[in-house]
Amino acid sequence: MSLKVKSPDNLPDKPGIYIMKDINEEIIYIGKAKSLIKRVKSYFKDKLDSPKTQVLMNNFNSLEYIITQSEKEALILEANLIKKHRPKYNIRLKDDKRYPYVKITNEKFPRLLITRNITKNGSYFGPFTDVTSVRKTVKFLKSLFKIRTCKNMDGPCLNSQIDLCYGPCSGEITKEEYSDIINKIDLFFQGKYSLILKNLKKEMKIASNNQNYEKAAVLRDQILSIEEIMEKQFVELADDELDQDIIASSKDKDNFIIIVLPVRNGKIVGKDDFLMSGTNDMELKDILYAFIQQYYGYNRHVPKQIIIEDKITDEKLITEWLSDLRGNKVSINVPEKGTKLRLIRMAQKNADIIKNQKKKMENSLIELKKYLKLKKLPKIIEGYDVSNISGKLAVGSKVSFKDGKPNKSKYKRFKLETPGPNDYEMMRELLTRRLKLLDTDEKPDLIVIDGGKGQLNIACQVLEKLGLLDIPIIGLAKEFEEVFIPNVSKPIIIPKNNKALHLLQQIRDESHRFAVSYHRKLRSSKIVESPLDNVKGIGKVRKINLLKHFGDIEQIKNAEIDELMEVKGMNKKVSKDLYSYFH
Repeated sequence: MSLKVKSPDNLPDKPGIYIMKDINEEIIYIGKAKSLIKRVKSYFKDKLDSPKTQVLMNNFNSLEYIITQSEKEALILEANLIKKHRPKYNIRLKDDKRYPYVKITNEKFPRLLITRNITKNGSYFGPFTDVTSVRKTVKFLKSLFKIRTCKNMDGPCLNSQIDLCYGPCSGEITKEEYSDIINKIDLFFQGKYSLILKNLKKEMKIASNNQNYEKAAVLRDQILSIEEIMEKQFVELADDELDQDIIASSKDKDNFIIIVLPVRNGKIVGKDDFLMSGTNDMELKDILYAFIQQYYGYNRHVPKQIIIEDKITDEKLITEWLSDLRGNKVSINVPEKGTKLRLIRMAQKNADIIKNQKKKMENSLIELKKYLKLKKLPKIIEGYDVSNISGKLAVGSKVSFKDGKPNKSKYKRFKLETPGPNDYEMMRELLTRRLKLLDTDEKPDLIVIDGGKGQLNIACQVLEKLGLLDIPIIGLAKEFEEVFIPNVSKPIIIPKNNKALHLLQQIRDESHRFAVSYHRKLRSSKIVESPLDNVKGIGKVRKINLLKHFGDIEQIKNAEIDELMEVKGMNKKVSKDLYSYFH
């Protein structure tokens, strides 16, 4: 429970966190303290440490605080509250990649899911940067612990019948027994593999002593599986240099680019970049402190050694906290020479490259704003396209770019119902269905239509009907890369080597690719749902060859046996069977 005060005089001399608010009761800053009264009183001095603190106090109106048992507990609470409230004057880790998380649902019999959206329901682990690896891990855990995968518990499913699920829906396992399994999965994602093995071995011994040999055998197999995956992926490395994170930065105007190079088994296995905002007038030691606190505070792997480019604030406290998270000692080092210093310099170079790329992206947005005479920088741009063959299997796509980069979590595709071929009306349906959803989504700063004047006119009619004429919209015609804007007869010609045109082309091409890929998927499913499946001897390869040769089912129906035999892979018997089926 938090307590509210107007001034620091009545604060206790105890560890905790303090929450500063403005006149509108908005949280503007969250901090931790070993002594609340001493730390908060430092904000009320006549001469403040930095211009940023001065601005903070100019907006300060009231204060709340929460007492904790220790400074370490305050550190954890501070990180959680900064993540939740994102106060204006805190240094904040911005991560827009939307990496996947593993979720344990809060149902009576929980499931294990992979998701990119975090809600208040369930427990989350992650984020995970290697999507393929996390999918394999989740699949492994589901089969190992035989937890349910069905969405609705409406009777015994196939998994329970083939011994891939304990069958909670049919009462084969109690809630308590199932909860024990979920607790093991929870420990697994916390990295406490030794504790899981210890518990499993204890259970196996009890089952064996009770002559429940079937259960003991299942537990034995689980132990062997976990030991095997630990050897492959989660082994506790004896050599510190085999398990490290290299962290370095590069300053970019009001933000810092942070690069993390994870080193596992002595090799660099990836690279992640992050943006730290709210860093104006802040020292590097405070920025690195804030990054480490927020980066490792959410179930990430904590390595045995963290290599950084400069000393950090509260290093001893952070090291103790990281060691608690890992379960054994963690060290933080600032190298002065050797391999580790070379790795830091490599990370710094990567941060500089990311910074320059971000500048180029920003420059392309600035150029786009200038050429299109937009009122503000188009940070969110959406691209639209339709795809069909002679009006059949019509689909539409929406792609989204944020700050000049694809934001794939916001991509969306549509099965279109408009009879065709009629590209204009298909575009009308696509935009109408998509833009009706804007109440629950971000409004784009610019819409890009794949097409010329015709498609643009249809799009403008949709915007007018929905009362969204304030959204800027353009059409990009492919033949001469002309940019059409509403109510202007002549197109805008952006120079071919200009970054703004390159960005528009990327958005147009991406919307086209996304639409075409969906169209191909639907075509493939149509091939799967073919009458040819009912003919003995015709599998996937012969089916595709027949369709390629004749074009469609109608032509195959009208073909004679000799004509059918001309198709690659067909023989006389199968050709006769196929002819007989249709006749």
